[in-house]
Amino acid sequence: MTKTPYVGDLLRGSPSNWGRWGPDDEVGALNHLTSAEVLRAAAEIRTGEVFTLQRLIGDERGDPIWPGRAPAARTQMRDESHWDAGDPGIPGGCHAADDRIEMHLQGTTQCDALGHVWYDGLLYNGYDARSTIGGLDRASVEPLARRGIVGRGVLLDLARFRGAERLGFGAAVTLDELLECAKSQRTTIEPRDVVVLRTNFLSLFHEDQEAFARGMREHGEPGLSYSPELARWFADMEIPSLVTDTMANEVTRDPGSGAVLLLHSALMRNLGVVFTEMCDLEAVAARCATDARFTFCYVAAPLRIARATGSPVNPVVIR
Repeated sequence: MTKTPYVGDLLRGSPSNWGRWGPDDEVGALNHLTSAEVLRAAAEIRTGEVFTLQRLIGDERGDPIWPGRAPAARTQMRDESHWDAGDPGIPGGCHAADDRIEMHLQGTTQCDALGHVWYDGLLYNGYDARSTIGGLDRASVEPLARRGIVGRGVLLDLARFRGAERLGFGAAVTLDELLECAKSQRTTIEPRDVVVLRTNFLSLFHEDQEAFARGMREHGEPGLSYSPELARWFADMEIPSLVTDTMANEVTRDPGSGAVLLLHSALMRNLGVVFTEMCDLEAVAARCATDARFTFCYVAAPLRIARATGSPVNPVVIR
């Protein structure tokens, strides 16, 4: 069996933003989203239409999650039946309902912390990987949540570009295809845009969950595939955030080397690009296709969770 090359060897010489915003930076490429970028994003608002991108937690059809993770479990703690037991209730006679949830923080539409993935024993910006023990002391999701993400978003509809309902298992997308997709949409990707990629891959989960699990084991999911040119493009374009409707924002196993999460290492760990995964892009993609306008104001903020590797998020698109 051929040994998979070490990710550190594959990415030697890959562009880096370490130290660019000082030794204590924990938000990475979000630093590109200045107040001027917020105003540029706001200029994309023309109709006032709002689309939210979070997938339903507790979907009766099942929640798409990374293999091996348990779906979210919501428990009702109090409801009208609680008062049937003769509880005197709240003074004044008001009744109330309450519940709780247990879930993987990266088990639904989510924003990854910059300290989520690393190699060579170092996180983004050179922080020691041992700072992750028991929780992320550096580069957790909390600094991203405090800052928020507001920028000009650009949707690249890869499924429509291929003339397909969706991208299938293991389908790799190159930089050239990404740029050709934008060209076919007559969409210009500008520096510091939030790049949003539609594959519609997770529709397979709701059609046949057993076949989906088998396909994930055998082939992995579709998405961007690493190349030095792709990493350089993200660096030169100063892309702050990558948003997709897949579970890992990239083809699961790099087709060239066999390495897993190679793009996470190149973009998140080295450049500080913030990943948002598992978005529901179907409604906004359909609307963009009707008037051939694929740019918008993109707003998102993960939950402020101390030392967390990621957080649920409900991104908002305003057109």
